[in-house]
Amino acid sequence: MRTPAQGAPDLAPPPSLEVRGGRKNFGAVHALRGVDLVARAGEVTALVGDNGAGKSTLIKCIAGIYPFDAGEVFFQGEPAHISDPAKASDMGIEVVYQDLALCDNLDIVHNMFLGRELKKGIRLDEAKMETRAAEVLASLSVRTVRSIRQHVASLSGGQRQTVAIARAVLWNSKVVILDEPTAALGVAQTEQVLQLVRRLADAGLAVVLVSHNMNDVFEVADVINVLYLGQTAAQVRTAESSRAEVIELITSGSSSNAPAVPVAAASAPVADAPTTDANGSTLA
Repeated sequence: MRTPAQGAPDLAPPPSLEVRGGRKNFGAVHALRGVDLVARAGEVTALVGDNGAGKSTLIKCIAGIYPFDAGEVFFQGEPAHISDPAKASDMGIEVVYQDLALCDNLDIVHNMFLGRELKKGIRLDEAKMETRAAEVLASLSVRTVRSIRQHVASLSGGQRQTVAIARAVLWNSKVVILDEPTAALGVAQTEQVLQLVRRLADAGLAVVLVSHNMNDVFEVADVINVLYLGQTAAQVRTAESSRAEVIELITSGSSSNAPAVPVAAASAPVADAPTTDANGSTLA
């Protein structure tokens, strides 16, 4: 990554989301032991790591479900304190979890506005919700849905994922975090979702993609952030790295060939060893 010439102003906009030295403990378990993450508008940042590396804990801290015990969070260049999920949503951070949180007995429109329904007096403003839902789906070039009034129970896995993602961007989001969006999808549906992920970034959002699938990561990600035992092993530009280097970072926490991208002011190294449970497994 180039740095501006000495004395020249840095005109690049600040990252949409930045975590510096994030730490989270659950009693004696050190789930996050110094995590740095940068997500920029217009880019897909893949978050990868083995089971127990801390990915789920990190996104839950960003989403306000857990508080960070230490470290700093910046949102669009300003210090931020995310106290709860409502605060994260108000700021413009939306998370699409693996379970999608969709109601099968409701149609697409009502799922997209679930908990945030628009009203006209004491009644739901069905026309306005339908119009806005259709506009969002059209802006994302979603054409696989027959009708926005069909029940979610009738949708395929890829279509359900599309509805969940569309709901996340309906509220003027700045950062969208996607937790394993293609984990249970077939080949064709996976490709549709990955195209949608790319369109989100192209529309100016900062997208964080949590994934175990290296094919998906290298197809859509601009940057790859690797977690290892609760710490950031490296953040690398996808175009300057390889699958072998990323896998080496995932499995060993280091790589002699991977060109690291500075993600934030470096946090002090953590001296304590990762904590394990009674079975000897590292927890995250």
